[in-house]
Amino acid sequence: MQASLGGVPLVSPVLTASGCSAFGQELDPFFDLTAIGAVVTKSVQLRARSGRPTPRMAETPSGMLNSIGLQGPGIDGLLAEELPWLAARGARALVSIAGSRTEDFAELASRLRGVPGVLGLEVNISCPNVESRGEVFACNPDASAEVVAAVRAAADPAHPVYAKLTPDVTDIVSVARACADAGANGLSMINTLLGLAIDPDTMRPVLGGVTGGLSGPAIRPVALRCVWQVHQALPNVPILGMGGIRTGLDALQFVLAGAGAVSVGTAVFNDPSAPVRIAEELAAALGERGFGRLSDAVGYAHRRADPPAGRHSR
Repeated sequence: MQASLGGVPLVSPVLTASGCSAFGQELDPFFDLTAIGAVVTKSVQLRARSGRPTPRMAETPSGMLNSIGLQGPGIDGLLAEELPWLAARGARALVSIAGSRTEDFAELASRLRGVPGVLGLEVNISCPNVESRGEVFACNPDASAEVVAAVRAAADPAHPVYAKLTPDVTDIVSVARACADAGANGLSMINTLLGLAIDPDTMRPVLGGVTGGLSGPAIRPVALRCVWQVHQALPNVPILGMGGIRTGLDALQFVLAGAGAVSVGTAVFNDPSAPVRIAEELAAALGERGFGRLSDAVGYAHRRADPPAGRHSR
């Protein structure tokens, strides 16, 4: 079950997903945070942010819409409270950073240099670019590459940089290639899909912000498709896969599609111990299929149909 993130070893291939468990404190009563690969923090910006208007969450069939709006303490709060708390417990953080300008991302990366407990950076380029009429960075290969290059130049050389991609694009491979060429050590795939729910009684949108990000099992086929396409085109680029993972068999699908590690998000809302449970289930699933190592299964679905050595017939 040995895994890595941009060459940095992980004790587990299962991480949390940004936004679903804040900065780890909510999950601390349920399992040892050092037992998972890393806590992926809620996306942090330069300044504290109150978020979008309520209501902010809505259940949908096999999923959930959220319109939180990147509420958070800003980089000062993260450095003063959240990261020291994680470091004191021996947990490692993959810090998600967000901004509205390329310079915002670069400044955040610079301020995280040498901070204890920081494993690396997840660059949330699914944010609107205010300098390009609100277009989401990750919808444009050039804009994505510009942000990634700036972060890579400003970041601690020891910190792997992962670009978080949106599925709301026509060609996700072109964006992935641009990020890799710009210096990304890996890719986080995928962010939520943009969605909407309308209350038939009020006849108005359910969310205060009108639209929101769709997550949960409903998006898993889309996430798998994205991981598959990018791994097929860029087999040497590490992928952190996510999107509706609830069980070890769900995680296995992402590994077989090309992900070397996975993040678990929405599942923690009804099972806070999901990250450790899923890691155990994934290990069992790999063993049952004859894989001696996790790495042997990464991208296996792309290979010819010979079973792995030692696989028993079922």
